[in-house]
Amino acid sequence: MFPIAFHPIYKHPLPEGHRFPMIKYELLPQQLLHEGTVSANAFFEPGLPDMEHILAVHQKEYVTDLINLTLDPRAVRKIGFPLSAELVERELRLSQGTIVGAEKALQTGIAFNIAGGTHHAYSNRGEAFCLLNDQAIGAQYLLDKKLAKKILIVDLDVHQGNGTAEIFRNNDSVFTFSMHGKSNYPFKKETSDLDIALHDHTDDEKYIEILQNTLPYLIEKQKPDFIFYLSGVDILASDKLGKLGCSLNGCKNRDEIVFSLCNKYQIPVQVSMGGGYSPDIKTIIEAHANTYRMAVSIY
Repeated sequence: MFPIAFHPIYKHPLPEGHRFPMIKYELLPQQLLHEGTVSANAFFEPGLPDMEHILAVHQKEYVTDLINLTLDPRAVRKIGFPLSAELVERELRLSQGTIVGAEKALQTGIAFNIAGGTHHAYSNRGEAFCLLNDQAIGAQYLLDKKLAKKILIVDLDVHQGNGTAEIFRNNDSVFTFSMHGKSNYPFKKETSDLDIALHDHTDDEKYIEILQNTLPYLIEKQKPDFIFYLSGVDILASDKLGKLGCSLNGCKNRDEIVFSLCNKYQIPVQVSMGGGYSPDIKTIIEAHANTYRMAVSIY
């Protein structure tokens, strides 16, 4: 069974008006356990990271202000959550979950983080509910520890991975691939190594066609020895913050493509959940649970 990072603080309650995005982190593991997709021993609780791994990606001044809760109010507004010690601890632990998950994936082939996918965090600032960039931190950790030489980040959230693109802009050891909604946030996008901007209401057929024509080619050309996959389910047509037109089945087929290729080429993969903002929480949980179900069927 593949390992899954989860810590009780992932579901830390926020003030009224900020709670809905966080509910899924509590409900998703419950659903996976209830249906028997995974067992309780699949989960591990990440501790706090060594700060050198955070500072390998993020600027010291920003991290210091974040931990001391001394960020400029304008910077806090860009994050979108009220800043608190509990929220910062949550972000640190989920970053460590991705670091440990990456290590575990080297042994098991695949590992998950119930949270994570905080791809809007830049080297020097946070935005859009992202304080620290967990997969960027994990990728740099593997490189620094010489556990990987070439990393491919596959970001299939509906929003462009702008922070990830900025962080690895001049790093030839990391190839950033983002396939996202053209008219979705962020409205001023960064430049990934490969960006595919999809038109509004792109449906399952077109989405899957583009992914099938792109990802195998990327893997063959870049020859990564590790992949980070951001599996946001905000590509659904029902998503409040997304503008694409995919169905639950299309989202599941997307996961199948990614996992099948990772398995075929024997490339370890760490998976972070990313976004999902459909009005019905059942839709969000079903879409995320499908990602785990697909992994079970392949690995």
